[in-house]
Amino acid sequence: MTTDRESTASQAVVSESPSESVIILDFGAQYTQLIARRVRECSVYSVIVPFDTPAAEIAARKPAGIIFSGGPSSVYEEGAPHSDPAIYALGIPILGICYGVQLMTYQLGGEVRPSEQREYGAASLYVSEPSPLFSSIADVGESVPCWMSHGDKVITPAPGFTIVATTDSAPVAAIVDTSRKLYGVQFHPEVAHTPFGTQLLRNFLYGPCGCTGTWTASSFIDEAVRNIRQTVGDAGVICGVSGGIDSCCVAALMHKAIGEQLTCIFVDHGLLRKGEAEQVRDDFAKAFGIRLIYADARERFFSRLKGVTEPESKRKIIGEEFVRVFEEHAEQIAGASFLAQGTLYPDVIESGGSKQSVTIKTHHNVGGLPKNMTLKVIEPLRLLFKDEARAVASELGLPDDIVWRHPFPGPGLAIRILGEVSPDRVATLQEADAIFIEELRAAGLYRDIRQALAVLAPIHSVGVMGDLRTYGNPIILRAVTTEDFMTAAWARLPYELLERVSTRIVNEVAGINRVVYDISSKPPATIEWE
Repeated sequence: MTTDRESTASQAVVSESPSESVIILDFGAQYTQLIARRVRECSVYSVIVPFDTPAAEIAARKPAGIIFSGGPSSVYEEGAPHSDPAIYALGIPILGICYGVQLMTYQLGGEVRPSEQREYGAASLYVSEPSPLFSSIADVGESVPCWMSHGDKVITPAPGFTIVATTDSAPVAAIVDTSRKLYGVQFHPEVAHTPFGTQLLRNFLYGPCGCTGTWTASSFIDEAVRNIRQTVGDAGVICGVSGGIDSCCVAALMHKAIGEQLTCIFVDHGLLRKGEAEQVRDDFAKAFGIRLIYADARERFFSRLKGVTEPESKRKIIGEEFVRVFEEHAEQIAGASFLAQGTLYPDVIESGGSKQSVTIKTHHNVGGLPKNMTLKVIEPLRLLFKDEARAVASELGLPDDIVWRHPFPGPGLAIRILGEVSPDRVATLQEADAIFIEELRAAGLYRDIRQALAVLAPIHSVGVMGDLRTYGNPIILRAVTTEDFMTAAWARLPYELLERVSTRIVNEVAGINRVVYDISSKPPATIEWE
């Protein structure tokens, strides 16, 4: 997904919006990215832009529709985020969600006030008038469950609007002005707690917006190939391959677009999972006939990381060192001008990728790149969420063991080792992580879990092994389920599996005498520990 934020590095963004798209104005809601994801599920491309994007700029993008996100503000407060009022005269269908419907009401002459009874959680929505929004969802007089989260509410709709749904505490829960193609809902259709939410969005997209569903893996590949060829021309491209789905997908996509102009570099920084270096070097390149340079940089990375404990410092050091290795090899490759990366949209968001977002952590391939790069960065997957990247990878013919491999961060085990990184600590974590993944596969749960990992903590605890006192490190296990990696729930793994993993790690990994399981969700936690 595109944003207005530019990377610190010289960047050639191959991310032109498809011909059929919907713009989402971001008013700071925690669910804005989820709205975008739900629209994508309807095979319609969505792009998030700042709430104050001028109407003229929006018109120039020629979107099929506009969605106002929710947000934490009150529309009547001084300094509250407001959209350009001229947006309502564009003739483009608009759907306001929560704060979005309140803003639409406020700007067009209706009344919004604080609710006497705030509404958070499940509610029953009563359909009171026929509307294209509720087609195939509920008839007039019927009720359906929905999810509310608001402290203000619409008291009186703006002139021209009709109330089409209510709840017990929100007499104005959905409004429409079909003549101006303006629609609003107080509830949140983007969350799973509103069972009909995706259908409502589909009704808006395929009804008033006139969308036909052209956003598919195949259409993305065709457009990306055209854009890559136009951007790159006859220049050479270097692609860093780590073995993960993102970098392998980029490599396959770039190879489809430019063939022999692509040279992949696999940097072995010594921070990969057990056996991963050999798998990338021996399997991936041979399977696709891609030219691969193996760069053994283990000693170099460990030297740079010696004594470093601060997470952001680790990320920046690793990001810079990656690029320096690429540049050194690029000097030996005639005509190499571009560096291809597997940046996805969640990477951009977590690195502070929109006007309303806060930097959670710097991803080495977004905010962690050095400013004085000689290579231009090309990011053909920057539009995609993780599951969309998987769909593209499958369409390109990547094998399932790559397509469904759990995500692995660019800085590797360095950000799963709390404190200083050393070869011995990496070896310890590799063994524990391998046991965890092996047992997940044996239990048939690997595909059900979207990401699983082990963390090595720089603390010691007392234990007893063979009647002797031990003073070892704990291993922290983490496994999550998620649809988009923007939010995640901890995986409810069987106790028997956790017991088996714990027993094996304590018995087989030297220096470990305790295993714990992380049951934090995202938010408030992140999936990775650093």
